[in-house]
Amino acid sequence: MFVREKSDVQVVEWGNGLSYRFLVKSDEMGFTLADTLVRAGTKSRLQYRRHLEACYCISGKGEVASADGAQSFTLQPGVLYALNEHDAHFLIADADEDLHLISVFNPPLNGDEVHSLDESGFSHY
Repeated sequence: MFVREKSDVQVVEWGNGLSYRFLVKSDEMGFTLADTLVRAGTKSRLQYRRHLEACYCISGKGEVASADGAQSFTLQPGVLYALNEHDAHFLIADADEDLHLISVFNPPLNGDEVHSLDESGFSHY
């Protein structure tokens, strides 16, 4: 058993916010658990080609949309979204407040991954 406080974990500037990596590959738990902040007014082009991800919104508002725009879902406290098919997507935080998520990755992240958020394609880990 172990216990971690937010002040003791690795903090990564992932591209459009911060990710507090509570559990990573070296912890040998089989998944990553992160406390993720998405900055207000940002739009991130993302696709996890080697990981599945689930995110649970704990504060703020935003949207997750499929890359082709066919699906769009409002994010607010109490809503979970899961990227169960390595889905290319847009993660959009409302203009007025940060979006705060608890993120789970499988397989686990090493812990130092960051995104390249240019217009050339969907960023991935």
